[in-house]
Amino acid sequence: MSTSIEALAHHWAFAIFLIGTLALCAFMLTAGHFLGGRSKARAKHVPYESGIDSVGSARLRMSAKFYLVAMFFVIFDIEALFLYAWAVSIREVGWLGFIEATIFILVLLAGLFYLVRIGALDWTPIRSRRHVDGPSEVIKTNNNHPQ
Repeated sequence: MSTSIEALAHHWAFAIFLIGTLALCAFMLTAGHFLGGRSKARAKHVPYESGIDSVGSARLRMSAKFYLVAMFFVIFDIEALFLYAWAVSIREVGWLGFIEATIFILVLLAGLFYLVRIGALDWTPIRSRRHVDGPSEVIKTNNNHPQ
């Protein structure tokens, strides 16, 4: 078979797969519409989550720290995946792969130490952090919360 016929056959297989997938999705949506129950009630359109009726708006202001932690998790999780792939192929990569993985881990640790040093992982509110005053190393707490 020539390369153009193989490429055409490859694209036809993808087109058939795509058409089959879209047809299956359309079938599932229409079957659910016709087979599903229909009830008209006032409480039908009220959001219900975990047995608690919703109160107020869903538009909450979130701290940027939540997004930072999510990004840190994704970054370090991806690196763990790379290390897993390295561990699986340890016999093929030999000592050179071991040295490369060690350098990779050291770069990760340097990044983690940098994040700790700049305070990116510090979740304590500013008003309740401990402050060190002068050379006497006296530690005071600023606890202004009524109890």
